[in-house]
Amino acid sequence: MKNLFLSVAGFLVISFSANAQTTKPFTVTGKIKTATPGSYVYLETNSQPTRKVDSTKVQAGNTFTLNGKVADGGEVFVLNVGGGQKLALLVEGGETLMVTADGYRMDAKTGQTGAATITGSKNMEYYEKLSALRTDMEKRVANWNKQVATATEKKDSKRIAQIEQEYQTAEQDVVNKVKAILPEMGTSLVSLFALNFINIDTDFATYDALAQRFEKENPNSPHAKSLIGRVTRIKGVMVGSQAPEIALTDTTGTPVPLSSLRGKYVLLDFWASWCGPCRMENPNVVRMYNKYKDKGFAIYSVSLDQTKGNWTKAIRNDNLTWTHVSDLKYWQSAAAQQYGVQAIPATFLLDKEGKIIAKNLRGDALEQKLDEILKGGQ
Repeated sequence: MKNLFLSVAGFLVISFSANAQTTKPFTVTGKIKTATPGSYVYLETNSQPTRKVDSTKVQAGNTFTLNGKVADGGEVFVLNVGGGQKLALLVEGGETLMVTADGYRMDAKTGQTGAATITGSKNMEYYEKLSALRTDMEKRVANWNKQVATATEKKDSKRIAQIEQEYQTAEQDVVNKVKAILPEMGTSLVSLFALNFINIDTDFATYDALAQRFEKENPNSPHAKSLIGRVTRIKGVMVGSQAPEIALTDTTGTPVPLSSLRGKYVLLDFWASWCGPCRMENPNVVRMYNKYKDKGFAIYSVSLDQTKGNWTKAIRNDNLTWTHVSDLKYWQSAAAQQYGVQAIPATFLLDKEGKIIAKNLRGDALEQKLDEILKGGQ
């Protein structure tokens, strides 16, 4: 059984790189329970590599004060307590955040994880609520993983199925709770952060609603512009939309427009030689192509490879005998960005007029759809 639960335990910390020209000051004050006077506390960027914004020695009474400036739209910073405990700070400017922290990641004696409270802003108020949801889910996931391991040893498929259902129910409950408080967050930085809990593919309406709210109430936020742009791109490639043109070059360097395949049903397939799931799916795609190519079916594969050699070798090794194009720009591929591709394999099925009629069909689902539209050689 796949260990599906661990993917939910990860809680994405967004890192922004704002291009805004103006900045606003903010202050972080606090008390570190386990710190000794003279030890350091650092305010850092949430980026790789990390950049220190400010640092200070812990004063008598274990208190500290740090200062920084943040660009329009806000940013996520990290409070680094002497290289031990690290805390996320969502800052938009003008705040005085007040921190009370244990100062350690985990107590060696008790095994207890370091705790902290941060007050002073709406962003942090809601961030704490989101963190509580995450922490509770992590504990439940850990317990389910143990139960799955036990059930697997006993070959108890019924219990495994029950656990999967319990997990899915709990996951949806978390999503529902986040969606319930999302309107209260307005167009604050934390509202964008909350989207990490929500799958854009299955709940696009939530993303669209927040993007529209930002357009109306806070259109100059650089991060909102990123959200608005992403939503706009996805709207352009939803089922029923005309597929945007792609005109990348094939393995010989010849431009091959996607529109050159009009008149056929086309599977637009985003993949790469380095993508394990893509390579595992390729035999199925080959079978579909051989079965339907004489009934008006074609494939237009866009590779997210970086080197031509790896790309062409994978085409040969996997016997992919259809149209292949790439700009060899990895995730910066113009076509991938245009189609809002966040993970591969990703597919779009187009009708004869170039309209998108289905997305991300694979295996039996793809075969059933092709049988439906191509039976009788239509």
